[in-house]
Amino acid sequence: MIDLSRFRNPEYAHALVRRIEELAGDRQYRIVHVCGTHEDTISSNGLRSILPENINLVAGPGCPVCVCAAQDVDMIVHLAREGKIITSFGDMVRVPSTDSSLAAERTRGADVRVVYGINDAVEIACNNPDREVVFMGAGFETTAPTFAVEILRKPPENFSILTSLKIIPPAMELLVNIEGFAVDGFITPGHVSTIIGTRAYEPIAHGYGVPCVAAGFEPLDVLEAVRMILLQIAEGRAESENEYSRVVRPEGNPAAQRVLREVFRIDDAPWRGLGVIKKSGYYLRKEFEEYDARKRFDFPEMKSVDILPGCQCHKVILGMIDPTECPLFGRRCTPENPYGPCMVGHEGTCRIRHLNMYV
Repeated sequence: MIDLSRFRNPEYAHALVRRIEELAGDRQYRIVHVCGTHEDTISSNGLRSILPENINLVAGPGCPVCVCAAQDVDMIVHLAREGKIITSFGDMVRVPSTDSSLAAERTRGADVRVVYGINDAVEIACNNPDREVVFMGAGFETTAPTFAVEILRKPPENFSILTSLKIIPPAMELLVNIEGFAVDGFITPGHVSTIIGTRAYEPIAHGYGVPCVAAGFEPLDVLEAVRMILLQIAEGRAESENEYSRVVRPEGNPAAQRVLREVFRIDDAPWRGLGVIKKSGYYLRKEFEEYDARKRFDFPEMKSVDILPGCQCHKVILGMIDPTECPLFGRRCTPENPYGPCMVGHEGTCRIRHLNMYV
């Protein structure tokens, strides 16, 4: 077992910060991470407060339920209203649709059940053979292999999945192409990187000249990733490096990648507040369409609204504003009563910042 206390050593942290100060000099840096767990590490440990003021750590689209498009939530809400058993991860239940949420539908009598994994949803389907059971499958590359494995095991006929699975590198590419939004480096997500490996970010590092560093989730992991990015810049390099070598490999997890290719195809996908990003979503292949809720059920024409009036989640997801700059933050929108999706999930930037405001 790894002794994580050594990744929280204050003396080493101060030494890293001193080295970061030397490398940073006087110019401004915007370093973007795309992982809600990294934001939690940064916020809960007060890392922004100990870094030089010219280093801006920006949270990007690293929360799977936050970027789940309203049209996907509208579809699962419609199925809940039709009387299907809806199964979902806990965070997803409170994510707003255009005019409701799964939590709201449950208060009106819908059968919405929180599960810890797709296997729990399949078990519910086995125990209710006379009911249609639909799993709301939101996530990134991290959870997608577990969905694929369960589909390959041939769930019961009354089970289906409504996928809202997103792929991280295309979203990173979107960020580097936003006019006026300079990205000096990416801290790449540790969980996702265990699946896809550090080589997956090489097109961004080499193609756009933006250093990428896969990082773990302890305070020193993040600080070391910042140092590695600044060192690349100082040396005139742009590579995809690996700070999280105790878990992540350059090639990732070939077995997980194999089942992903077997079960899913890659296509354009809508991201809440970001629009449609090319080749950024996993969808069930034709041979598994019997489990595809989109193919299995009829849906009415929907005019979905991603961002509700006054909400600034799209700007937060893109890293264009800090959560505290949203006029609804901490007032109309709180973890207890979320208005936008970024205040819902445990990996949501607004929720994390609100819970750690005084750290």
